Amino acid sequence: MSKVEHNVTDNQAGDRIDKVLANLNAEWSRTQVQEWIKAGHVLVNGNKVKTNYKVVNEDHLDIIIPDPEPLDVVAEDMDLDIYHEDSDVLVVNKPRGMVVHPAVGHGTGTLVNGLLAHCKDLSGINGVMRPGIVHRIDKDTSGLLMVAKNDLAHEKLVEQLVNKTVTRKYKAIVHGVVNHDHGTIDAPIGRDTKDRQSMTVVDGGKHAVTHFNVIDRFKDFTLIECQLETGRTHQIRVHMKYIGFPLAGDPKYGPRKTLEFGGQVLHAGVLGFNHPRTDEYLEFTAPLPADFKQLIAMLEK
Repeated sequence: MSKVEHNVTDNQAGDRIDKVLANLNAEWSRTQVQEWIKAGHVLVNGNKVKTNYKVVNEDHLDIIIPDPEPLDVVAEDMDLDIYHEDSDVLVVNKPRGMVVHPAVGHGTGTLVNGLLAHCKDLSGINGVMRPGIVHRIDKDTSGLLMVAKNDLAHEKLVEQLVNKTVTRKYKAIVHGVVNHDHGTIDAPIGRDTKDRQSMTVVDGGKHAVTHFNVIDRFKDFTLIECQLETGRTHQIRVHMKYIGFPLAGDPKYGPRKTLEFGGQVLHAGVLGFNHPRTDEYLEFTAPLPADFKQLIAMLEK
């Protein structure tokens, strides 16, 4: 077991404990947190509470993360595009079309399957199906991910995500011509009540902020760079749709008539963070994939 401690802040006071905990770590779902609370793995000032407990300022939270179950995900040899690796952390460039971790319908061929064959020492904090995974990107999004090789590294990297000190920049092509050279979208994101498989901007959702800059404009499309301040599910895709410029190729949030790309045109090209042990700032850049470059060349004609 490992333990995470947190002292409730002024802006969290009055919120349900399951909401507070789910906001602490982008990889902790509210359902998972509720299970921990019911099992007595979450203590408030040393006492067990119910999932609807509303925290007060300076409450001390102890989150006891259960040990992962015996690993039953199959290791698969893959030609992974590794940008950095040491005893604590690994940075990998995920190709478009690859699922990050096993789930229903995707038991093999995922990044986790490949990571298990590449290295045996992944953090177990996120459990059997997601060892080492600190953050993730969608199946049809390409780009850089950091992977924790031990629990200490995992906790330090998650802390940076919570504190918004990780650099994450994405390039995307969106429908429409964006007139502003840059902008910021500050709009809360939550589950779409009409479609539980989708996210949307909704009152009471999780705080979400995306910054964007225009790189190039085409006849009916715009190439932009987005920088994440927070890391909500489908954040860029949801935010760009919200302001009227949905991602090209996006089957979930884009228009019916869009570019044929096999998924959203989105690439996580820049990833920067402080090394979890040395605190040295590391930053990596992955060039645009060939199909992304080809699409730009077509739009430029």
